[in-house]
Amino acid sequence: MSTEMDPQVIQYVPFMSFVHPSFWHSLTDIKLNVDKLNENNNQITGRYTYRDDVGTVFEVDCTSFNRVPDTEQFYLNVTGTVMNKNTIEDFKNIDKAALLNGIGELIWPTIKAKTWIPNPKCLLNFIVLSFADLKKFHYFYWFAFPSPSQPTVYLKQKSEPVTSIFNNKQLEELDKGFKCLDTAQKYFFVITKNGDSIEVGPLSTVLDSNKSEQSANDIEFSKRFFAFADPSNGSNAGWPLRLLIAALLDHCPDLGDMIITVIGLRCSVGGGINNSYVYNVKIPQNVQKTDAYGWVGWERNDKGNFGPKLANMSASMDPIKLADASSDLNIKLMKWRLVPNIDIDVMRNTKCLLLGAGTLGCHVARGLLAWGFRHITLLDNGNVSYSNPTRQVLFNHKDCVDARKKAVAAADNLRLILPTVQSRGIVAHIPMPGHPVGDSLVEETMASLKLIIDSIIEHDVIFLLLDTREARWLPTVIAANHGKIVINAALGFDSYLVMRHGVALSNPGNTASVDNTFVPGGQLGCYFCNDVTAPGNSMKDRTLDQQCTVTRPGVASIAGALAVEMLVGLLQHPLGVDAPAVYNLNDDGGEDADMQGVLGPVPHSIRGFLHSFQTIMPTYAKFKQCIACSDVIINKYRDDGVKFLMEVFNSGKYLEQLSGLEELQWIAEVTELLVLSDEDTE
Repeated sequence: MSTEMDPQVIQYVPFMSFVHPSFWHSLTDIKLNVDKLNENNNQITGRYTYRDDVGTVFEVDCTSFNRVPDTEQFYLNVTGTVMNKNTIEDFKNIDKAALLNGIGELIWPTIKAKTWIPNPKCLLNFIVLSFADLKKFHYFYWFAFPSPSQPTVYLKQKSEPVTSIFNNKQLEELDKGFKCLDTAQKYFFVITKNGDSIEVGPLSTVLDSNKSEQSANDIEFSKRFFAFADPSNGSNAGWPLRLLIAALLDHCPDLGDMIITVIGLRCSVGGGINNSYVYNVKIPQNVQKTDAYGWVGWERNDKGNFGPKLANMSASMDPIKLADASSDLNIKLMKWRLVPNIDIDVMRNTKCLLLGAGTLGCHVARGLLAWGFRHITLLDNGNVSYSNPTRQVLFNHKDCVDARKKAVAAADNLRLILPTVQSRGIVAHIPMPGHPVGDSLVEETMASLKLIIDSIIEHDVIFLLLDTREARWLPTVIAANHGKIVINAALGFDSYLVMRHGVALSNPGNTASVDNTFVPGGQLGCYFCNDVTAPGNSMKDRTLDQQCTVTRPGVASIAGALAVEMLVGLLQHPLGVDAPAVYNLNDDGGEDADMQGVLGPVPHSIRGFLHSFQTIMPTYAKFKQCIACSDVIINKYRDDGVKFLMEVFNSGKYLEQLSGLEELQWIAEVTELLVLSDEDTE
């Protein structure tokens, strides 16, 4: 039974925003990888439904950024806009009232054009003004649900449950009719009462969108009710009614001094509509025109004031995922302005094998992490000693006390720095030329060979970071045979060498086709191409200071950083491993377009001297008699495999004979003798 009362201004229940954590993940990804410095207004989708337990909740999540979101039963999707600002100052200083009025000026023409009658969904809109602090994972945001501030209408009598005007049969017909409506028509619709039956239809069955105005007499309010999907769970109507009243008064200006009955349909998750409410809305005689006033709709914060909210995701996010996302922040920010063409994925997917987990290996591993490499394997046979942690940055005192293997300890400590890195330690000894393999060590050596060969095949890049010259020979040969990228770094007391080996994938020939300017990437020489003698046992008959790698402490960090930078430059070069190297980068040759990569030209080698603080970048082609990468060596390895390797390990002169170095030395000696003989004759 209706309860008469003095007319009261109708109070609309505003939406309450609820942001799923996944929404911030998606916004972060879009800001870092798509928008960057652009303050783009991105279209998103929110949704609402009736919930008797939590009220008028309006939700957004990661699916909000989909252009065509999935429609879930009982949920109604609303198209909106997220406006993400670059700085907190821009977020604070923007004129909120002007922003809302500007959006209202875009919405109102659609109401005047009557597009809301066939498509009621367009009456609803929302915006999210935001600022994302991606260092702290703090997100400031403020929702607005734009609506005209006028007209002001009244409740003729207290709102009542829908059961007060409809019997059970009519409620069943209403429920069925609502569920049969197209989704786009469920936002606002019309209920017609014919005798004892109920019909549900779209607004277009009553309102004529082809007319600029329509008389209220055409609607027959005695038997028709306007209805809307009401998210409110109290006696007051939800926010969508405000938009419906404004649109109706624009279409039917003569509604003044009339009473219209509006039903707020509340369809619960269980499908029932018995919680719906009836609102008898009194329209004043001299109602204000909507388009003469401003727009409202900013949401109140948790304190009940008009102001933004803060989502602190650093506390709720998975710490491991947080670390992984934050670790790439520096590289992703490069794409915003400095290096927009850099390919982050190529580094994340490249598998690196570090041969040597000492001072160089530790610095290189840290550099790879900083550049976004996530597949790092270290191979070493040594133990962590008490002299290591001060220079080798991946070890600590406990590793010394436990005498841990360097490769395993370094891999474990990498995961302590970044849990998502796929790091692995391999304990193995690298057989070397001139280091004979005794009968008792044959089986162990064969196992080490298989492990090393398999590891090189599994990885894309091989770093040679070993203490001795001869230890680099075996991985150089295997990597050359399998076409792997090799980055070599070696240290002296106050000097260093960092270089890349040529990767001859298509043409393994060693006769370099070069000119006076540059050497093609596939024809660059390896670490051994400048040698005229085979490597031998460099550790024999040496004192302690000669056995240890005694260097100025800064040398390793410089060389390690340059080794990583050289690899990154090569991976980012449009020609990849075929990137040429100029003979002298100190001249203008590096300015040639063919030399330039995304990060600039990539040198063949870098030699630094700390005593004079000078750096030179020499380039040289492959050497036909090279003891490591020449055709004859590679072909011999392919033909004889392990048998060939064992002969090299057991003989210090075998490589010189096989490669032609011995003959070359003999020719040089004979030539010198002939020159001396000629001088004596003269």
